[in-house]
Amino acid sequence: MKILADINTRKTDIMVFLCFLLAAALLTWAAYAAWVNFRTTPPFVDREVFPVGGIDISAHNGKIDFKEVAADGVEFVWIKATEGADFRDKRFAINHKRAGEAGLKRGAYHFFRFDKDGVEQAINLLEAIDDRILEMGVAIDVETSGNPQNIDEDLIKERIAAMVDYLNLRGLAPTLYCNKADYYRYMADSFPGNSLWICSFSSDPIAAPWTFWQHNHKGAVKGVKGAVDLNVFGGPESEWREFISRQQYKANKSVN
Repeated sequence: MKILADINTRKTDIMVFLCFLLAAALLTWAAYAAWVNFRTTPPFVDREVFPVGGIDISAHNGKIDFKEVAADGVEFVWIKATEGADFRDKRFAINHKRAGEAGLKRGAYHFFRFDKDGVEQAINLLEAIDDRILEMGVAIDVETSGNPQNIDEDLIKERIAAMVDYLNLRGLAPTLYCNKADYYRYMADSFPGNSLWICSFSSDPIAAPWTFWQHNHKGAVKGVKGAVDLNVFGGPESEWREFISRQQYKANKSVN
């Protein structure tokens, strides 16, 4: 009987231990999920402080009803045009046309490839936008994510600078998009004359002057199916009008 009692006691101890492990695992998972939610939950953005709101889109967002977008309080849209030295977004032309018809201010953005020449990327962008009106001009999207990881950082910086310089010479001072880490890795103090479009989920976007703030990757806007990136302009309506007057672009020369 003593042996049977010992076996039962041992089984009970094992069950208690397994329950303890399960509880510990559940608590660990809950803590991790809470941390992920905290890291990815968009900050509150005071639209009285930043009254001019917008979105950025690409072909991945599918067909968009821009009249519904405009009716939902959106004032501007960054539209993907190109990537690298030869890629063209298949919905750029129609997105540009319909956004303009809805009265939205438009900008064209280019996803920068670390493994491609900067001037070739600038020419790709210029050829894609052609003679289209861009009230906000163009932007260069610089992200480590989605790029090759084996490119020398100095070479990447040279290629970014080459694209910026070429566009500056063509009359399009590009806005530069990045997150905090990539700003300090590739851009800090390098392009003082160009506007910054910062991606940040912090209520204090970055300790540097910025013009646009992408504060939400999970936004909901009427006219767009699914989640869409939300942005604000970093100033009042008066500064917004000044920005538009400086940046508006319509090509009138060959890109060659």
